[in-house]
Amino acid sequence: MSAKEQHNETVDTVEEETAAENMDHVSEGGEAAEQPAADARYDELAKQADEAQQRYLRAQADFDNFRRRTMKEKEELGQYASMKLLGQLLPVVDNFERAIAAASSNSDYESLAKGVDMIFRQLSQTLDAEGLKPIQSVGEPFNPEFHQAIMTVESDEYEEGIVVEEVQKGYMLKEKVLRPAMVKVSG
Repeated sequence: MSAKEQHNETVDTVEEETAAENMDHVSEGGEAAEQPAADARYDELAKQADEAQQRYLRAQADFDNFRRRTMKEKEELGQYASMKLLGQLLPVVDNFERAIAAASSNSDYESLAKGVDMIFRQLSQTLDAEGLKPIQSVGEPFNPEFHQAIMTVESDEYEEGIVVEEVQKGYMLKEKVLRPAMVKVSG
């Protein structure tokens, strides 16, 4: 090879190497340009994850507080649920005390009986206002949901399975049986 050809070959090789290095720098520069964008995106996602974690912890704390508050209110409701009813019954108790005091100082039993009857009606009205109703039993078919049979009796007046006599009244509180009626059933 001639010197001129060697020189051209060397120049070509140097140019190829320079071009290759430039390509490396471009790709490094491209990665370098992409690296800050990726870091920024990562930082943004990390920030969002932290915010979501904080929202979750706050929501969990709010829920725990709500649960504690609800349990406390439920306990208080259970303790003081009868407060309204007892407040309505206090006048009945007052009237019973007055009747007992009047009976001890006076031997008029007829007026005592009238007073007790009035107090009983007052008590019945208060209980009725709260939704307490007596269960009607005599002459009705026996129903184990409302009646508790204590015995069967022979009856010419009623057919079999009918309540003949009520031994103890039963009561409903709104739509629920509070106490079933104790009854005798024809057999």
